[in-house]
Amino acid sequence: MKAKEQPDRGWPRLWKRMMRHYQLYLMLLPCILFFVVFSYVPMGGLVLAFKEYQFNRGIFGSPWIGFTYFEMFFQDPQSLLILRNTLMISAMKVFLALPFPILLALMFNEVGNGKLRNLFQGIAYLPHFLSWVIVVGILQRLLAPDTGLVNEFIAWLGGDGGTFFLMEEHAFYPIMFWSYIWKDVGWSSIIYFAAIMGINPALYEAAKIDGASKWRQIWHITLPGIRPTVIIVFILSLGNILSAGFDQIYLLKTPGNMNLSEILDTYIIYMGLESGQFGFGTAMGLMQGVIGLILVLSVNRVARKWFGSSLW
Repeated sequence: MKAKEQPDRGWPRLWKRMMRHYQLYLMLLPCILFFVVFSYVPMGGLVLAFKEYQFNRGIFGSPWIGFTYFEMFFQDPQSLLILRNTLMISAMKVFLALPFPILLALMFNEVGNGKLRNLFQGIAYLPHFLSWVIVVGILQRLLAPDTGLVNEFIAWLGGDGGTFFLMEEHAFYPIMFWSYIWKDVGWSSIIYFAAIMGINPALYEAAKIDGASKWRQIWHITLPGIRPTVIIVFILSLGNILSAGFDQIYLLKTPGNMNLSEILDTYIIYMGLESGQFGFGTAMGLMQGVIGLILVLSVNRVARKWFGSSLW
């Protein structure tokens, strides 16, 4: 009697599947090469975080100094202020901004006219394609003292029209947050709108037959239907918890709001590039990545246990 043949497992099975669908893997090859060249190969330079870089000896020939750069950062009197500002801005972008793209996707879903919905979506997506240089330039014109539209309106109402909002510390968080929402809320809503489109229409029909109102349908069908997507996007966003967005904050930073706008990203640029301390800048970037990785792994595990949804 012939022994039962065992199915191929492991690498032989993977290799056969790759040969069967080689066209798809050839299409994937440029993407793989991109990440290898620009994401994995540069990781070798992380050793600079533990070395005193010397131009004549190069990265790998420079002497080791251990955790000196990390000690320098935490001994700096500004370190707590920088970490506080970074976490505050990141928390606003991760937690406070989370409902806005979801609400926008829900509103798009309620627009019955397809052409009208496409028009609204196009208008909402447009700011994403503007650089922060353009957006901050618009803000500077709108908020300029005396000549800015906002100050002219305040003066028209009888108030003081000479306020330089970008120099006011109390105005920094509102300007930062609402400009971020305006620029990225439309683009961020795409993934949630796609998730809503994937919900079975029969669930809504059954809810209508049972007499459920539109709000009940959203609460009991739409939101539970997109919950896995919301959890995954939230987990991924935690990886950047120590990266509050360099472009926006650097351009909004003024002497008047320095106590709130000095974050880890701008500090790295100043110390690593402007001051020439490349090892120090590398160490701070490594710290950002390690803490982000720990948060992603931890929250992913909690989400898998309590909500049944996770990255893996």
